[in-house]
Amino acid sequence: MKTGIIGGLGWIGGALGRRLLETGTVAPADLTVISRRPPQSDYYGHGAVHWAASAAELVERSDIVVIAVRPQDWRALDLKAEGKLVVSMMAMVSVADLVSTKARVLRVMPNALAEQARSYSPWFAGPGVHDADKAALVRLLASIGTADEVQSEAHLDVMTVLPGSGPAYPALMATAMLAFARGQGLPEAIARRAVEAAICDGSSLLRGRIETAAETVQTFRDYAGITAAGLDAAEAAGFSTAMQAALTAALRACAVSDKA
Repeated sequence: MKTGIIGGLGWIGGALGRRLLETGTVAPADLTVISRRPPQSDYYGHGAVHWAASAAELVERSDIVVIAVRPQDWRALDLKAEGKLVVSMMAMVSVADLVSTKARVLRVMPNALAEQARSYSPWFAGPGVHDADKAALVRLLASIGTADEVQSEAHLDVMTVLPGSGPAYPALMATAMLAFARGQGLPEAIARRAVEAAICDGSSLLRGRIETAAETVQTFRDYAGITAAGLDAAEAAGFSTAMQAALTAALRACAVSDKA
């Protein structure tokens, strides 16, 4: 697949480019990249990757054009890609906006775990997308993790709010826990390991069984021990309400941006 990545050194675009090469999904000579950063002598160790001088050159050399730039930078591209397949990895840029490229459009919402090939990347197909286009996208996304097709662009906004947020909400909780640990006088290294054990290791027990989350909470409550006291205090302070408010606000931001 002759593939081009606009934003090929960014957080998501770089992770995708590196993994496409590592997995052999795209041959180095079939990959074209462009970035705000200057071209390098090689691209993740591959000298045969082509650095485009412009977005127009990248489109000309590619059958699949991946857009992995910040949403606010999208309009400045003034991209025209008639007859091509455009894969957008941008939040807040709708299919209605992307069809201005005159291309067939697929929207994807990956997350930061693409760096570890563990991104969950839901996607939505715009009008005129062929089964072969979808198959090509699935091959690309397999290099960075797993994916599902959603049947509504509104649901893709929900995916932006949930898996698209990556580590943001766990990081917010970790920040609060670290502040607590430091306030109790723990040595910094031990405070960090303690919070990592709670956030990273503890949550791994839910992998593959997330539907048991409420049951897990109730099990700790029924035990009526120290953690139960903490859970009750968190709920009394509005923990669940705050989480719902955060997700609702994020979803509202998606909706406003889609209409902008």
